[in-house]
Amino acid sequence: MLVSGALSLTPSVAGGGWYGGRGVWGGGYSVTTTIDYVTISTPANAIDFGDLTQGRRNIVACSDGTKGVFGGGYVSSNLNTIDYITIGTLGNAIDFGDLTVSRRGASACSDGTSGVFGGGNDSGGIVNTIDYITISTPGNAVDFGDLTSVRGFGGACSNGTTGVFGGGYSGGYVNTIDYITIATTGNALDFGDLTVMRDNTSSCSSTTRGVFGGGYNGAVVNTMDYVTISTTGNAIDFGDLSQSRQALAACSDNTKGVFGGGNTGSNVNTIDYITIATTANAIDFGDLTVSRQRLASASGD
Repeated sequence: MLVSGALSLTPSVAGGGWYGGRGVWGGGYSVTTTIDYVTISTPANAIDFGDLTQGRRNIVACSDGTKGVFGGGYVSSNLNTIDYITIGTLGNAIDFGDLTVSRRGASACSDGTSGVFGGGNDSGGIVNTIDYITISTPGNAVDFGDLTSVRGFGGACSNGTTGVFGGGYSGGYVNTIDYITIATTGNALDFGDLTVMRDNTSSCSSTTRGVFGGGYNGAVVNTMDYVTISTTGNAIDFGDLSQSRQALAACSDNTKGVFGGGNTGSNVNTIDYITIATTANAIDFGDLTVSRQRLASASGD
């Protein structure tokens, strides 16, 4: 299984799926159906891809390297919607099925086969629900297990085997990181802690390293920290985003990680990038087609 990634046929983990050469961003706030994309290896402005089946914010995404799936979100109430695109082919999203619980602010990742959605906020409050889908086969999500604690609005990524969920909000900002083996249903286990407590963060990864960028903890932050996904332990400082922002979305091609959109006090169209194997500050990549926050990103070919 993979996580959100861009286009090369290596498993990807960035915010949710197989890695690939193309990174896509969908939805966001103000409520929009917009999907746009970049070629992750080549810094440039994003290009229109198509539209989601329904405009919504606080959504999440993952991929299997071919299909990108967008789950949950919020319009005037929480949604259980899952829709999908074929990442290599421009066009509008198609209905996939439903999450087990209508919710916004979940986190998603994949191992290239299964996509998992963890945490979020449903009509009763913040939840620890994890559910999963087989990305190649449209259908409703199935119960997977539970996060170690209730929380929403964190980030998730994977190395193609292990999925890690970091940060979020649970009545207060948290630095919790926990993990699952994506191919095996069950409850999450403790992994370690982020360097800074925060919610509204985003994550991307390579087959080795997961990077969490941005967020909010009473102030908007530019923090990036990273973990080695195969080895439990606390996160380590990576560098800084090009600007402090929250509610952004990230994906990767297994080499570069790209962080798009977010809010600095107002919505932005910023895309910046990192080389995941090398700690350093992020560099300008280009701009999304629409300034927005609370969007989702995945990658594939």
